[in-house]
Amino acid sequence: MNKWLAVLGVAGFAFLWWQFPAYSQSAVQVVPAPVLDEPASTAGSETAVLSGGCFWGVQGVFEHVKGVSRAVSGYAGGSAETAQYETVSTGQTGHAESVQITYDPKQISYGQLLQIFFSVAHDPTELNRQGPDSGSQYRSAIFPENAMQQQVADSYIAQLDKAGVFQRRIVTRTDPLKGFYPAEEYHQDFLAQNPTYPYIAINDLPKVRNLKRLFPQRYREQPVLALANSRAG
Repeated sequence: MNKWLAVLGVAGFAFLWWQFPAYSQSAVQVVPAPVLDEPASTAGSETAVLSGGCFWGVQGVFEHVKGVSRAVSGYAGGSAETAQYETVSTGQTGHAESVQITYDPKQISYGQLLQIFFSVAHDPTELNRQGPDSGSQYRSAIFPENAMQQQVADSYIAQLDKAGVFQRRIVTRTDPLKGFYPAEEYHQDFLAQNPTYPYIAINDLPKVRNLKRLFPQRYREQPVLALANSRAG
């Protein structure tokens, strides 16, 4: 999602795709569900903050998940003062491009969100990059909001590593959430609004297709849009 990508044509994107194939191809399989998950809750809603490369694709995936009422692109890991796209893109702020997911714990659990995150939303074995994007702002990270989320996330990563689910070691970090800062409006719902944009078509739409293929019971055809929610509110 670096600025130079915007000026490349389809041929340039195809070359990048061949050099750095997207994680979301047909060979992707569902990873095992977490052994440890959050206990059943009667809360109306909870939130999870996840980072897996460019937030366009991660947001786009979770907007199609049943039980999710909102997914917002933003920044986590740094300070409020540096939570702007151009500054975050320097890779010097500590921020990761992130998505804040608001979900109904009676319909989907925190652990089930993580299962989707590790299965189709990104490649958790890529260090400080995803596909054609590189830099610490594109790192794989989970930002737990409480002790239970921290325990579930740490346990799940250890479970998947021990089982050898991936050919390489998982590099996903778990850093306690200190703050989430929504991204600029033009980043919100980018996948839903720009399905023919070359970066989206090559890197992100396959993730949504894999969500539908691998998690049909959790897939929602019509995405829930962040901007529609914010304007309605």
